[in-house]
Amino acid sequence: MNILAFDIETVPDVDAGRRLYGLEGLNDKDTAQAMFAKRREKTGDSDFLRHPLHRIVAISAVLRQNDSLRVWSLGEANSTEAELIRRFYDGVERYTPTLVSWNGGGFDLPVLHYRSLLHGISAARYWENGADDQSFRYNNYLSRYHERHTDLMDVLAAYQPRATAPLDEIAQLLGLPGKLGMHGSEVWDQFQAGKIGEIRDYCETDALNTYLIYLRFELMRGNLDGAGWQRETDLARKTLREANKPHLNAFLAAWK
Repeated sequence: MNILAFDIETVPDVDAGRRLYGLEGLNDKDTAQAMFAKRREKTGDSDFLRHPLHRIVAISAVLRQNDSLRVWSLGEANSTEAELIRRFYDGVERYTPTLVSWNGGGFDLPVLHYRSLLHGISAARYWENGADDQSFRYNNYLSRYHERHTDLMDVLAAYQPRATAPLDEIAQLLGLPGKLGMHGSEVWDQFQAGKIGEIRDYCETDALNTYLIYLRFELMRGNLDGAGWQRETDLARKTLREANKPHLNAFLAAWK
């Protein structure tokens, strides 16, 4: 079975903000501030934008396939949003993996849906629901209670909103590094400063936290025994050591 743990990072879609709110003439920074202000008017306190107004700037993944483990960010630092999304769905088409996320059902996947709609991106395998492949009838990427996409935050909370917890908190609870380098709320500022490389690195560490929590989840539900869990975590450590990248070395050093 192929396992693909993933995470996305986003910034305000300022072009859409200008069109929707009549903000032509404002620069990106001021447009984003206006978008945040309009959102606070609606919510009363939160400036977190609605899903369609998030532009994807990074998608990172951890792929467990055969005897290998790979950690990387899709595309290049200068790849367009459409290219990043196409690469993500190309991976689904190629590997038909079990997708693993933290709040992917509540955020990452809906954003991918809206942005794919915007760019006209086809993803037949992802949207399969059993019409052409009967194996997807009772286990597909779209149904909340199916495992082909496992949203760990949702599952561990027993689908109860009041029981959800942040990725950083659960990761640290398990002795994992949690957030390293920045927080999701800082991505827009980092993006404006041209630090897309740092954003991609941060996204990779979130995908790693998610994957390692998934291994504990597999141990908890009996799909891994103790020896199997140790083997998988040893492979993860070995993969990070061999990659020898500063952000992965920092992750490894903080992993208890």
